[in-house]
Parts: sequence; structure tokens; C-alpha cells
Amino acid sequence: MVLIFSILLMSGITAGQVFDCPWGREAIALITSVCLAYIMIEVGLEFSVDKREMKSYGWDAVVASVAAILPVVLWFFYFMFILQGPWRPALLAGLSAAPTSAGVLFTMMMAAGLSATWVFKKARTLAVLDDLVTILLLTPLQIIIHGFEWRSVVVLVLIMLFLFVAFRWQNSVHWPFGQMWLLGYAVILTALVFLIRNKMDIHLEVLVPAFMWGCLARLPSQKHSPAPPAQSLGLDTIVKGLFMFLVGFSFPKISLGSVPWQTTFGHVLILTLLSNLGKSFTVLCYRRKISLRERWALSFAMFPRGEVGAAVLLIGLGYGFGGYVSNLVMLSLALNLVLTGIFIWIVIKLLNQNERASCVKS
Repeated sequence: MVLIFSILLMSGITAGQVFDCPWGREAIALITSVCLAYIMIEVGLEFSVDKREMKSYGWDAVVASVAAILPVVLWFFYFMFILQGPWRPALLAGLSAAPTSAGVLFTMMMAAGLSATWVFKKARTLAVLDDLVTILLLTPLQIIIHGFEWRSVVVLVLIMLFLFVAFRWQNSVHWPFGQMWLLGYAVILTALVFLIRNKMDIHLEVLVPAFMWGCLARLPSQKHSPAPPAQSLGLDTIVKGLFMFLVGFSFPKISLGSVPWQTTFGHVLILTLLSNLGKSFTVLCYRRKISLRERWALSFAMFPRGEVGAAVLLIGLGYGFGGYVSNLVMLSLALNLVLTGIFIWIVIKLLNQNERASCVKS
């Protein structure tokens, strides 16, 4: 399944560069948001905060924040001092390197049968938190770059409200449960978000509302443990596979101008290494809880990028920050997407090696 999802990612990226359908961009964005909402509702369903262990979540928030901010800083300095670009696009471009792709990560790791591991559960927490950190950072950065705007403040307040509701009333509402129900909820949430965006010009993403919706659900006791992914082609697999394809397809067309492709490839490779170096901060954490192999597995699990980073890039393009820098960002995000299957394969190998080493010791 991991290989299939990787092929779908690459197929989507290729198709997005070959075919041009500007009339369908809104429809593609709508379908992608529905798939993302479906995935994030599932994430919320399995995300439960033990309020008696708030100190551990505080440390998770610190780890996720540092892992989100380090790639931003590394990219910002690279654009400023190596490429000698202006600081405004460098700042927004750096922010697109911050968020781990929650949807891509969860889809791939569950497909690999890792949903019961400590690494998956911790990566799930960190990925959600660093996506939230990125979304929260976006508003003050927009104000710094373009001045105060009330709509940005409204988005920030709404996000904080959603998170408060998810935390305060988690597992308290008896939603009907099932894949068709989840898809129906995803359609409703996406329609509401798009309605707010089009009617009120408030740029709210579906990521946090869908996560909140899943957190509120109270499931039967037997549903709290994630089931192993089915091998048959069911609705869940179709939605997640479609999401992987559309994430790649949604990337804008790449134009390098007169810059040699060898130079561009070098910049893209360095940027990709820098962004993942920032995510590798997690290998320094949780030393009392897990082995070095598991810490490296957690770091590699945080490497995938996707929907939130692409959304930040698209916001920057909307402000007129295009040109060579945006193409480098796009190519680096695409490279990380293509490498997602390899990252998850490394996670599997590291966890298997750790398990064998534990068996030998015992």
C-alpha cells in the first residue's frame, strides 16, 4: 500500500505539470479538502488527551514547535544569504517548510501497519501540533509583512476556539460512526469552510475544524484501537489514495526560466536536506523513553510534507511572491512528497531492527 500511495503521489505531480485545467482548480481544491477533512476526522477520532498527563503534552508542544521553527530559520537564512533574495518572500517560503503533512503521514504509516507503535502515536501528536504551530505562526507573519488585517485575527481566534472545544469536550458527543458517515461529515465541514472563505473572505483551512470534529466523537470501546488497514479496496483506501494523487496534482506549474537545471537541482537538494535536518531535532528528545533507533524512526516519520506546506506556498503566491524562490519551494515540497515512501520504509526498517535487538537482549 505504501508503494501504491507513493506512485499516486508521483503520478499526481506529473499530471499536474502536464495537464492544464484552470477551470477545474476550484473543484480539485474542493475534493482535496474533502479527502483531507476525512483523514483529519480519523486522526481526531484516535487522538485522546489524558488531562492527568498535561506535562508530557507540554513537552510535546515544545518539541513540535522547535521542529517546526528550525526548518523556517534554516530556509530563511538560505534564501537571504545564499540566494540573496528579499526577506518577505524568504519568510513565507521558510514557513512552508515547517509543517509535517499530517494527512500523508497518517495515511502512509497506517498503510504500513505501524498504527499500534509508540512512534506512530507520538508522530501523530507531533505532526498535529507542528501543523497547528505553523497555522498559528502564519497570522502574525502576515501582519508583519502586510500590516494589520482583521480577517487574519479572526482566523487565529477561530483556530484557538476550535482547539479549546476539542480539548474541553473531547470524546463527549455520540456521532454516528462509519466510513460513509465520516465522508459525509468531511463534505459538510468542507462546504462550510469554503462558504466562509467565499462569502466572508476569511481564509480558514479545513484541517483544524475536521480535527476538532473527530476529537469530539465518543466511539464504542472496541473502536478506540485503530484497526489494521484492510487489504481490499474499500472507501477508506479510495479516499486516501485520491488525496495522495490530488496533493501532487495541486502543485502549480514549475518554470525555471534561464537558470540551469543543475543549479536548481542543487538548491532543491540543499533545501530539502535543511528542512529535514530541522525535523531531525526530535532525535535529541525522548531519550529516557525510547532507544536511538526509535528516535531516528520518529524523526524520519516527521519528514513528509504536503497539504499545509502547499497551502502556505499558495498563500504566498496569492500575495504576489512568485518567481524563482517559489519554484524552489515547490520542487523541494515535491521531492519530499516523492521520498515519502522511502521515509516510511526507513521507519519500518528502524523499528524492525529495534524489535530484533530487544528480542536478542531479552
